[in-house]
Amino acid sequence: MVELSAPELLWVASVFLFAFIIRGMSGFGAGMIAVPLLALVIPVQRAVPLCSLLVFVLFVMLVIRDWREVVWNELRLLVPPTIVGALFGLWLFSVLDNRILVMMLGTFLVAYAVYMLVVNLLRMAQLHCSQRWAIPVGFLGSFFDTLFGGGGGTLVVIYINARGVSRTGFRATLAALWFTEMIARIGGYAWSGYYDRQTLTMFVVLLPLMAVGTLIGERLGNRVSAEIFNRLLALMLLASGVSLLCK
Repeated sequence: MVELSAPELLWVASVFLFAFIIRGMSGFGAGMIAVPLLALVIPVQRAVPLCSLLVFVLFVMLVIRDWREVVWNELRLLVPPTIVGALFGLWLFSVLDNRILVMMLGTFLVAYAVYMLVVNLLRMAQLHCSQRWAIPVGFLGSFFDTLFGGGGGTLVVIYINARGVSRTGFRATLAALWFTEMIARIGGYAWSGYYDRQTLTMFVVLLPLMAVGTLIGERLGNRVSAEIFNRLLALMLLASGVSLLCK
C-alpha cells in the first residue's frame, strides 16, 4: 500500500477536480487528463482503476438521463469489439511493470497531442466512414482506455462523428458505450485485486470533487471556443507526456 503525504493527497484532489472540469467542458477526457498527472505521485496501476471508478459513476447518471437518445444500430456494432479490447487491455495491464506503463503512457500522450495539434492547426475536413470501422475502432478504443485510463475513447468520438450522428445521439451513444466498457474494465480491475481499501477510500472522498468539477466544467464550456480549448488541451497533454518520459 502506498502511503501519500499531505501535499501528495492535495495534488490528487486537485488533479481530479481539474480533470472533471475539463470533462464537463468537452464531454470526455477525464481519464486522459487525470492519469498522467496522478502517475507523478502514485502508480499507474492505482491511478487508472481509481479514475475509472469515478468516471463510471458519472456514466451511470448520463446513461439514465439520455437512454432514449442512444443510436442502437451503432451501439450494437461497437459493444462486442469494445469488450474484447477491454479484456485484452486488462491482461496487458496486469502483467506490465509500472515503469513500462509510464513510458507507454508518456509516448501515447505525446503522439496523441501532436495529432490533436495537427488536426486543429490544419483545420482538417470532416471525415466520413462506413460501419466496417466499428470493429477496429471499438477494440483499439477500449484497449487504450483500459491501459491508460483514457485516450482511446477519442477514436470512438471520431468514428461516431464521422458516421454523422446527431449531437444528442452522439452524446447518448458514447455514454452507453463507455458505460458498457467500464463494467468490463472495473470488473477486471476488481478481479485482479486493484481495489484495495485505500483505493476505495480515495474513491469515496473524491466523489464530491467529481460532481463539483463536472458542474463547473459544464458552465465554463460555453465560454471558451472549441478551437482554443482543443489547442490548450493538446499542449497540456504534450507537457504531461514529456514529463512522464522524463520522470
